[in-house]
Parts: sequence; C-alpha cells; structure tokens
Amino acid sequence: MKKLLLGAIVVAALDFAGPASAADLAARPHTKAPPIPVAAVYDWTGFYIGANGGWGSSHKCWDFTTPAGVFVADEGCHDATGAVAGGQIGYRWQASNWVFGVEAQGDWADLKGSNTSLAFAPFVNASRIDAFGLFTGQLGYAWNNVLVYVKGGAAVTADRFHVDTTVGGVLAATASNDTRWGGAVGAGFEFGFAPGWSAAVEYDHLFMQDRVITFTDTTGAFFATDRIRQDVDLVTARINYRFGGPVVAKY
Repeated sequence: MKKLLLGAIVVAALDFAGPASAADLAARPHTKAPPIPVAAVYDWTGFYIGANGGWGSSHKCWDFTTPAGVFVADEGCHDATGAVAGGQIGYRWQASNWVFGVEAQGDWADLKGSNTSLAFAPFVNASRIDAFGLFTGQLGYAWNNVLVYVKGGAAVTADRFHVDTTVGGVLAATASNDTRWGGAVGAGFEFGFAPGWSAAVEYDHLFMQDRVITFTDTTGAFFATDRIRQDVDLVTARINYRFGGPVVAKY
C-alpha cells in the first residue's frame, strides 16, 4: 500500500513539473525582415538658371557685289575665333525617361578674324561677333542623373565689319552694326552631381542668313557693298542650378 501511494505521488509531481519546465524555456528569437531598398531617382523637372563659357568660331565669306546685291568678285573667307561667356535660363519637364525643355541663352563674345581681299589685295576684310543669343527647344533622354539631349531653334548675332589697308592696318571703311537672325541646332551631355546642381558640355551650330553690307569710308562716303555669308560653331561648358525636387524615392 505504501509503495502504491508513493508511486502515485511521484507521477503527480512529474505531471505538475512538466508544464512548468516548458514555460521556463527561453522564447524563440524573432528576426526582422531586411528593409526593402530604396533607389534614389534624379528628376530633371523644374526651372533652372546657369552660366556657360567656352570657345567659338565664325566662318565668314565675302563677295564683292553691286549695291543691288549682284555678284562681282570673290573676296575670300576667314574664321573669326575667340572666347564666349554668358548665361542661360530655362524649364524642363520629365515624362518617364524623356525630358522636354525650352531655354534662352545670351553670351558675350570676342570672335575676331580677317583676310586679305582676293579681289582687292590692298585691303583686309575684318569681322567681329560681340554677342549672340539662342532661343531653343530641347528633347532629351535621361538615365537617372545622366541626360543626353538635342536642341534647336532661333539664333541672333551682333556683328561688326570693317576694311583696313594691307600696309599699316589703317581703317579704310566701316559698316553699321549688323544684328543677324538665323537658326541653331545643338547637342549636349549633362550630369547631375548634387541635389539641384548639374554640369554639361554642349555643342551648337548656328546657320546665319547671308546679308548685303554697305561700307562707307572715314568721311561717310560710299565705299563698297559685300554679301557676307557666315555660320558659327560653339563649344561650351555649362553649370545649372534647378529649382525643384531633385530626387524622387522609387521602391
């Protein structure tokens, strides 16, 4: 009887201790799932303003004509080269990877050149571009903060022309300042390097219309007329600051 009573007590004790022991076990650790990565996407939308500087070359060919513009003789060509510097302002909007924009640019220029006249050797034909402006639309394609674009629109140049003597470089004749309108095409590569900031390299070609220019001598008397053809090539480095959200989170 004592043995049966002792066995029952032991079994009861074991039944009681079992759940308690399970409760005393340490809880299974919980591991958090790694966070979903967030990619920063550059957004080119917004107004921007910037500065540019570089080099330009204007190819000019002179034809001696009658006052009515009838060709008489070829006087030759020259390249007017030098530095350019100025600024630009514009607006861009982005749709998927495509970027559209409009821009106005104005630059000071110092493009100078000359050649001895082929038809009238005692004289040197000289030209200078003092300034130019571009009014263009843009179409680009963006890979995040890298943008490649083309542009096209209107161009205007401020030209000066004069004729000097071959010997001594004495001024022989001048013409009124010529404001000349034409077309422009270009292409650029732009890189966003900080929120709102981007840097670019751009090439532009300006197709400027032919103009018949009247020259007068130092007394104001008629000297000659020339049809002057010109185009302009520009290579500039640019920096822009854009007003607007530069980065968009993309999951």
